[in-house]
Amino acid sequence: MSARIPPLADLGMWQAVIAAAAGRCQCRGACGKSHAKDGGRCGREHGGYQQHHGGGTVRLLAAPADPADLLLPPHRAAALPKRALAAWCPTCHDAALAAARRTARASAPAVPDALFDL
Repeated sequence: MSARIPPLADLGMWQAVIAAAAGRCQCRGACGKSHAKDGGRCGREHGGYQQHHGGGTVRLLAAPADPADLLLPPHRAAALPKRALAAWCPTCHDAALAAARRTARASAPAVPDALFDL
């Protein structure tokens, strides 16, 4: 956790979330991976190096802890309290967001196409 580069937005909130997570991604499988070799929690640490997905330095984000809340509009997500946020590595965040979108689409009621109703 020595190579922290903070985000441009609410620095205090981000620092609190990352500190509560001990600088490590808090994903426990919402991304679709079991993270079994890391004890059930993603092993990526802020400032660490990721060997896959393009490599480079890991930059954790503070985002809603509940994957369903990842679909909130930005102004509602920004209003969430610290206790509703978690540290996510970009890979887990993107995969959890995609899974939440799939779930939302699958549970959405079918809208009939009124153009062809006669």
